Amino acid sequence: MSYKQKFIEFMVESGVLTFGDFVTKSGRKTPFFINTGNYRTGSQISRLGDFYAECIYTSLGDGFDLLYGPAYKGIPLAVAAASSLSRLYGLEKGFCFNRKETKDHGEGGDLIGMKPAAGTRTVIVEDVVTAGTSVRESVPVINATGCTDIKAIVISVDRMERGTGELSAVSEIEKEFNIRVLPVVTVKEVVEYLYNREIDGKVIIDDEMMERIREYFRQYGAENGIF
Repeated sequence: MSYKQKFIEFMVESGVLTFGDFVTKSGRKTPFFINTGNYRTGSQISRLGDFYAECIYTSLGDGFDLLYGPAYKGIPLAVAAASSLSRLYGLEKGFCFNRKETKDHGEGGDLIGMKPAAGTRTVIVEDVVTAGTSVRESVPVINATGCTDIKAIVISVDRMERGTGELSAVSEIEKEFNIRVLPVVTVKEVVEYLYNREIDGKVIIDDEMMERIREYFRQYGAENGIF
């Protein structure tokens, strides 16, 4: 079983990936939902860090210096991934995250951890990209330190649906910032793996759910004929 397939099962078992009736922030009625806020235990965050680390190492090798996690959801992701990179691959990489509010006492400043600087090869670690708001906030914060070498943005799942135009939200970010977006998995990989497959004795995506997913992507998919 590949790490992608293990990650898909892990999301289902953790209650992070669910199927039913949901509404996204943009108001779209969606048959599936990804909520990384449902990870809640030490073993879960450790395994999550391992999956992010494998995605990062597979795609970038040793070609980066720092993981940046935007507050709030990106903070545990960056810390867990940095820990996993050290433990699994012997890569000693820094991690950093921002404060939501500037600290005006003590050492002050907006950033905690290893501060990026000119020449620091940085990877932004996120959960998902929807409107891209967090990325658009993060890039100026990183650039303000003198760091302009952002190697990639790593996310858990690429939903493969349109952003503000015809392109996917991920493609919009890649085009706007000229930065690669690396998903641990895509929704295509998720659906193809789970279709008519039992996990813990239950079929996650049956024929009825599959048709609902197809209809959703006929309406909102960034590509024709995803499924």
